[in-house]
Amino acid sequence: MPDTAVTTELLAAAEQQGLGDTLRILLLASIVGGALLAWFLLRGYRADDRDGGDGEAGRDANA
Repeated sequence: MPDTAVTTELLAAAEQQGLGDTLRILLLASIVGGALLAWFLLRGYRADDRDGGDGEAGRDANA
């Protein structure tokens, strides 16, 4: 049977990991947020390119 004092110390050390999980979640959320922001901004630029790229989509339609 293992020594209970050693087991207790190992369990206490395992619980005192600090901010590792919190920082991991924050890093993941930042990466996902940055990817979504890039997608949103690039999506807007792509919509401008469909009308010819000069930004004046409606002027030449009636000519």
